[in-house]
Formats: sequence, structure tokens, C-alpha cells
Amino acid sequence: MAAVLLGAALHAAWNVAIRAGGDRRRETALLAGASALIAGAALLLVRLPAPAAWPHAALSMVLHTFYFALVAEAYTHGGVALAYPLMRGTAPMLTTLAAWALLGERLSRVGWAGIGAICAGVALLARRRGGAQERAAVLFALANAVVIAGYTVNDAIGARVSGSPLGYALAVFVLSATPTLLWLRRFGALRPPTRREALRAAGGAACSIGAYALALWAMTRADVAPVAALRETAMLFGLVLARAVLGERPGARGWAAAGAIAAGAAALRLA
Repeated sequence: MAAVLLGAALHAAWNVAIRAGGDRRRETALLAGASALIAGAALLLVRLPAPAAWPHAALSMVLHTFYFALVAEAYTHGGVALAYPLMRGTAPMLTTLAAWALLGERLSRVGWAGIGAICAGVALLARRRGGAQERAAVLFALANAVVIAGYTVNDAIGARVSGSPLGYALAVFVLSATPTLLWLRRFGALRPPTRREALRAAGGAACSIGAYALALWAMTRADVAPVAALRETAMLFGLVLARAVLGERPGARGWAAAGAIAAGAAALRLA
């Protein structure tokens, strides 16, 4: 439980690190590059994925490029307290609904209650009295939830056929860096990061990879469903860090919405 909670806090922390920078598109690309460097070094120490997993890794590379782009756009237009719960919490609902509609998987009453709670939380956030910038952030965040649901399903298959789930995850980090950096060129010339930018990118990358590694380790020591449910506390950590580090004020509506989304996502994990 301690490892999962730490991982949830780390996941929220790297999102806050991106929002903390002046240019969120550049910060996102730098974090992706730093993640690739750390993952590439770690990949030398683990077994490479089996050949059957590489097509899934290639698709994941494309999806993660869209993911990083949408993260950057969401945080360019809105705060962590608004965008993070939408991205983080809506994706499990979309994945569950897709499995129900396309694969015929049964959904329990707890699962439907979880979907209802997520929808209520999303509605609360979407109805905030923000301007055009916040409305754009909501749209980018919800679009990213679709991307997250897509790569979640794809990576679940890829990790299973890889023979090395950790190697597969590290390979995806490495593959995703180049297209993300190329995407950055649309917004200005690439230039070396400043010392502060490099430190922020390295810290964010370490948080991102550490969050995944802790969750993976926890799932080898405990049942998957409770671990996955407990990870949804990341949404609440995100609001706390956004308040403490960025000075964002979610308000009663923001806290209620994030709590509903987190509870709904946890219910889906346990259903």
C-alpha cells in the first residue's frame, strides 16, 4: 500500500512539473526525452521484449506521442486541478465501456455505480464557469482520456506477449521520445535546455518511470484489483500538489468532482 501511494504521488508530481514550466509544450517534450534516456539505460539491465510484442510497442509509440501532445495542450490551456482528474479518471471508464460493448464483458452493479460517479465528476468539472481557455483544456483532457484508454488496452496485450513486461514498458518510453521531440519543432527551434529545465525534466522523468515501476512491483506482491484501485488516489494527490506548488484553487466543486471521479475509477478497478 505504501508503494502504491508513493507511486500515485509520483504520477501526480510529474504532471505538476509540466504545468510548473513557462512553456508546457517544451516541458513535456523535455520530460519525454529525459524519460527515454533513463529508460534506455535501464533497458540494458532487463530482458528485451519478445518479437511478438514489437508491433504493439510501435502502436504504443504513436499513441504515446498523441498522449504527450494532448498533455501539453491540456496544461497550456488549464490547470492540473481541472485537467488531471479528467485525463486520469475518464480513461478507465472508457476502457470498461469498450470491453462491455465490443467484447461482451459483464459489468457488475458496482461497475455501473463507478461509471455513474465518474460521469457526475466529469459533469461538475465541465460545468465550471471558466473561459475559452478552460473549455479547451476540458476538451484536450477528455480527448487524451480516449488515447489513454487505447494505449492501456494495447499495452496490456503487448506486455502479456512480451515475456518481459518491464522491458516492454521501458522500450515504449524510448520509442516515444523521438516523435515527441519532432512534434516540438512545430512550436520553435529545438535548443538545449537550461539547467533548471534539465533538472525539472529529469525529476519529472524519474517520477514517471518510478510511478510505473512501483505499481508493477506492487502487483507482484498483492492482488491487481486493489493495487489498481489505490492508484486512483493520484487524482487527489494531484489536487493537493496543484494547491501547494502551483497555488491553484480547485474550490469545493473541484474537490467534489475529483473525489467522485477517483471513487468511480476505484470502483471500476474493483468491479
